Parts: sequence; structure tokens; C-alpha cells
Amino acid sequence: MDAGPGVMSPLRVLELWRFPVKSLLGERLDRAELGVEGVTGDRGWALFDVATGFGLTARRVPELLFATGRSRADGTVEVVLPDGTATSDDAVLSDWAGRRVTLRPAAAVQGDRRYESPVDEAGDRWDPFSGADGAFHDNADARVTLLSTGTLGGWDRRRFRANVVLAGAGEDDLVGTRVAAGTGELDVVGRVPRCVMTTRPQAGGIGRDTGVFKTIHRERGGALAVGALVARPGVLAVGDVLRPA
Repeated sequence: MDAGPGVMSPLRVLELWRFPVKSLLGERLDRAELGVEGVTGDRGWALFDVATGFGLTARRVPELLFATGRSRADGTVEVVLPDGTATSDDAVLSDWAGRRVTLRPAAAVQGDRRYESPVDEAGDRWDPFSGADGAFHDNADARVTLLSTGTLGGWDRRRFRANVVLAGAGEDDLVGTRVAAGTGELDVVGRVPRCVMTTRPQAGGIGRDTGVFKTIHRERGGALAVGALVARPGVLAVGDVLRPA
């Protein structure tokens, strides 16, 4: 049933995700702390090419989608490689990546963050782009991403790396509004533009599918999910319902 004009349809938190290392698979949570950088610990670390200084992303290095970032109790992270090895050792990570890499926390990287990014789907040509300060988000415009099951349809939600997967539909209607999210509040600032990363194969049986990217551009203007900034820190849990703030 429609909620009626001017009334937000119920959107309930179905899943919460944190991605400790940029472009790697992440951790599913029961509850998440929301702070100025978004979900606490989200994109707090990244792999950098030692020779070039560029950060690595799955846009340019799709093999990253077969490793997982995992948080440790002491605030550091480890990378679980496809063979099950859990490590934060740069030498081991470099052997796996096939180039010299180093795992860095956001606090240790000052100045412009530059990442490798392809300019075509094949990845044969690429240009760097600059990311946000603080946690290793692609841009500073949004620190929390929200995506509903209604928008996903039959697509696997893991392709889109949303922090908050919502049961229901209509997250696009939240753009320009402030919502209560658990004990916190979010300013929903815009729709999230998508890149070739959504087509990549990754762990968990997700295969290559170029139709995803094409459909998003054809039917949704190139955007899928919405991005938000944390207006008031708090805790968000699975089962919470978003409400107008």
C-alpha cells in the first residue's frame, strides 16, 4: 500500500555492511556506529602501489574483489586472501597482488589521494582520480550508501557495496531529506553514480555481467543507491526503520 503523498514509505534495515579495506569484500554487521566518516571503520584502509603511490581499486585491479578486509579488535585490519590466508604483511600482499603494495590506514595518508581508474571497460587505458579526505571514499559528497531491495530487483546486492540494504523501495525519494537512522540522523544528499566495477566477477559465485552497467545507464541515468552524510552520530541496527527526522 502506498504511504500517501508526502509520507515516506517504510524502509527497514535488512543488512548492514562495513568495508574495512577499499575495494575488498567486507563484513556484515548486526549494528553499526555512524560517525562523521560514515560507518565507523568503513574504508579506513587501502592498498597502495609502492612504485606509483596510487591507491588500488577494483576498477583497475579486479582481483581485489576476491579478497576480504577484516577488522581486528585493536583497530587494525587484515586481508583474507582467496586461499584463506589472513595477513597484513606487505610482502605477502605484494606476492598476491603481483606488484609491491603497502596497506595503509587513512590517517597515514596526507594530501591528495590518487587512485587508478580505467577509462574504458576493458581497462586498457586509465587515468587517475582523486578521492575524499579522511576515510578512503571515492568522494566527500556521501559517506553512507543506502540501497533497497525494490531497486535491486534480481541483482545481487554484493555488486553495489552499499552500507545499508533496505527492505522496501523508494530510497531515491529520500534525496534532499534528513532521516532518523537508529539513534543517528542522515542527510541524504544524492543518487550514487556507478562505474564498471558493478560488472566485475567476485567471490561468492558472482560472475561477470556487463548488462548490469548498461541497464543502470539506460534505465536509471547511471545511478543506483543513494548517498548520505551523517548529520548526527548514533547507532544503526538491523531491523531499524528509517523515519523522517
